[in-house]
Amino acid sequence: MNHSVSNPSLQDDALFAAGGSYLEELFDQYKRDPASVGTEWADLFASLTAEREAGPTHQQMLERMTPVTQVKAQLSSSHYADIEYPSRAIYLIHAYRVHGHLHADLDPLKLNPRAVAPELELAYYGLSEADLDQVFPTGDLTGGRSMKLRDILALLKKTYCGHIGPEFMHITDSARKHWIQTRLERIAARPDYDADTRRHIFGRIMHAEEFERFLHTRYAGQKRFSLEGGESLIPMLDALIQSAGSNGTREIILGMAHRGRLNVLANIMGKSLAEIFTEFEGTQLQEEAHGQGDVKYHLGFSSDVRTPGGVVHLSLGFNPSHLEIITPVAMGSVRARQCRRGDTDRREVMSVQLHGDAAFAGQGVVAESLELSKLRGFRIGGSIHIVINNQIGFTVNPHDARSTTYCTDIAKMIHAPILHVNGDDPGACCLAAEIAVEYRNTFHEDIVIDLVCYRRHGHNEADSPEVTQPVMYRRIAAHPTVGQIYRERLIGDGIISGHDADAMVEAYRDCMEKVRRAKNRPAPNALNSLQGRWQSYMSVGEDEPDTGVTADDLAMLVRKVHRLPADFSLHPRVEKIFDARISMMDGAMPVDWGCAETMAYASLIHEGGWVRISGEDSGRGTFFHRHAIVYDQQTGRSMVPLKQARNGPLSHFIVVDSMLSEMAVMGFEYGYSVSEPRALVIWEAQYGDFANVAQVVIDQFIAAGESKWKRLSGIVLWLPHGYEGQGAEHSSARLERYLQLCAERNMQVAYPTTPAQLFHLLRRQLISRLRKPLILMAPKSMLRQKLSFSPLEAFTAGRFQPVLAEEQVVAAAARRVLICTGKVYYDLLGERMQREIDDVAIIRVERLYPFPASELKQILAQYEGVREVVWVQEEPENQGAWLHLNSPIRQILLDEQKIYGLTRPEAAAPAVGLARRHKEELRVLLERAFAEGTEGMLV
Repeated sequence: MNHSVSNPSLQDDALFAAGGSYLEELFDQYKRDPASVGTEWADLFASLTAEREAGPTHQQMLERMTPVTQVKAQLSSSHYADIEYPSRAIYLIHAYRVHGHLHADLDPLKLNPRAVAPELELAYYGLSEADLDQVFPTGDLTGGRSMKLRDILALLKKTYCGHIGPEFMHITDSARKHWIQTRLERIAARPDYDADTRRHIFGRIMHAEEFERFLHTRYAGQKRFSLEGGESLIPMLDALIQSAGSNGTREIILGMAHRGRLNVLANIMGKSLAEIFTEFEGTQLQEEAHGQGDVKYHLGFSSDVRTPGGVVHLSLGFNPSHLEIITPVAMGSVRARQCRRGDTDRREVMSVQLHGDAAFAGQGVVAESLELSKLRGFRIGGSIHIVINNQIGFTVNPHDARSTTYCTDIAKMIHAPILHVNGDDPGACCLAAEIAVEYRNTFHEDIVIDLVCYRRHGHNEADSPEVTQPVMYRRIAAHPTVGQIYRERLIGDGIISGHDADAMVEAYRDCMEKVRRAKNRPAPNALNSLQGRWQSYMSVGEDEPDTGVTADDLAMLVRKVHRLPADFSLHPRVEKIFDARISMMDGAMPVDWGCAETMAYASLIHEGGWVRISGEDSGRGTFFHRHAIVYDQQTGRSMVPLKQARNGPLSHFIVVDSMLSEMAVMGFEYGYSVSEPRALVIWEAQYGDFANVAQVVIDQFIAAGESKWKRLSGIVLWLPHGYEGQGAEHSSARLERYLQLCAERNMQVAYPTTPAQLFHLLRRQLISRLRKPLILMAPKSMLRQKLSFSPLEAFTAGRFQPVLAEEQVVAAAARRVLICTGKVYYDLLGERMQREIDDVAIIRVERLYPFPASELKQILAQYEGVREVVWVQEEPENQGAWLHLNSPIRQILLDEQKIYGLTRPEAAAPAVGLARRHKEELRVLLERAFAEGTEGMLV
């Protein structure tokens, strides 16, 4: 019933108090027969259905649901009249564990009345104040097997209705539920810190508050996405890191968006104030001409922090303005580090994710990332999520931003516990952080902290939030800061004097001012990714190692990874494929694509390499070609034969059948790749166009990460591409989009046409010291195109060739040169063979970016007498490579040569939907390619 009523009746309130299910039944009865519910109810329901569809405001809904105690008590008393009297306290205890958070003191601004939870009232169970001194059994309530009702109620209110409001009864695992309730009830969810700890917390709050105030004063008008209103995040993170370090954590990877990022950098990560001030003043020099840089509130940072358990390395990920996209990237980084450390218990490396409330509830990548959290190929032992809940988006109120009670409700889908905490109580925030670390390390599962606070300024400091939220911002203007509240609390408890507090503030202000005024302020540290384990790698230059493997090694490896235990019952079709691969590596038959790919991995692993490939159905392969995971046909058990090639502590082969997600999984693999340069990390699309769903990862990280942040990645995007008459959806991997993103030699785009080329390309990606993303247009129908298969000798020597020259047509006899890439080569080759044409040469461009100008120029120079050079592609004119390559090709032609384009007509969709029309378009394309004139070609 999502309607508002101008004059809610007594019955309306009573029914809300008793529960919505009865109201729904009554309304259904009214719809069937209005006369059956009585006049008063009929009038009420008539007014509801006649109401405008816009529905009530959040405030109206809360006011409407305010119960009338007398009627509620009457209904509840009769409902529980048959419950045995001593058992009623057990029901009450359970109700507080389920609903106590609804009555918790969570909102610093007290903007809305607390939600109704009639189950928390004594009258709901037929009890009253007259029963308060009666002794009741308590079940598993911590504190005693039986207690006075008065004491039970006091403990429940302290534990579940204070400044921490826990939600955990949605968890189906009894052990996890019991752990949380015991942990909270044992201390009544109240921190019990000593004086030194409380002074330390005050210092953290003061630093956070004064840092923001200083920036607001000295750098007025500049964007900083301040933490003001949520300063308790700083002592919370401090408590989390210290607790984690004391329990064996050695690395913490943080992901966060903009809000509070500079404060975290300064007061948690230890980034120097001088560097931060210089960034505000814009006086730093570019590290080098190469690259664009990024705004200060996108930048990451790494540092080491001392804890009682040892040094903890902190790493804050670089993050674009797409907010939650950092979540899977940070998870991937954690997984790579855990693998490198051999951290099978997943305690040494931890993920801490900081979210905004509107983004956590609204962005789909959050749900995708949560779903990854327990999957074998992606689990990292749980993340600690902290939602900085400003109770507002940019200008949007919660009731317009989500359909759930809390912004954190989405985490319930993985049964994660949620600790809502009042941001005006730094002690409670620190306690929530410590509980979160304990829970994560005990159960290796995600846990969420909902830091309920507010945003003192607008979305940015130049915004005017009172225009759209006048009531909220009047309340904020009159509300004391977190530091003021905590200071008065400590003074009242005799922990600190007002004079001492003022002295701490003045000392920090003086420190910041001295740094700002310093004349010889050191220059900011240059962003440099070539440190640590990246030290021997390159971001610029050329590195073309030989990637051949000896015939003896190939023969040995093919048997090692294709001969399975005698008791393993392989599927007959797969067994046939495995036997054929052994013959291929013995030179008895040409090598196909599946064998070439497998042998590339096998050889890399045998050489001590690390390979990880993930995607939907990557184990078998979408096109029944890979079979990296095989299944016993009798028992169903699985096996990864390539693991038999492992050789050394960092020799890994990991293949993952991912969930049906592109954005989160690609983000995860990118994060993995930037944390481990020694790994060949491959994300495979089931079909190339599936990558469209992850475009933000491609745009903001893969294509631009080096330019913005100097972060290197060798990730491979494996994108099946090719036109086979199967319609628009799975024909094109959108080659043109990747070429459009190419600049500053930021990545590689390749479309190999032989298995040997694929073999060398994959090996080169790991063996080379150059680390650039590789966009790989992968074969589909070519997988079984016998004309494409390679001889064994093509694998035993040499390297990847960016251009493949014509091998059959004599240059002096040629009248035309066709240049193409990928699958269309075999369409052209087949047409030429069928027509027995011997005066048209075909050149294949295997690497489209960086464009192999010198190699292609050298080949074209052999065709001095040829005037017509034609770029041929199967994609439409406005797609594919033509628009991007015609200019660089034109620049390397001989004076007498002219470039033409031969494509399908421009189109809005990638391909036609009818196979017959596809064949007709292909026929026209091939006919024009070999025709005497240039009719129908582009100039």
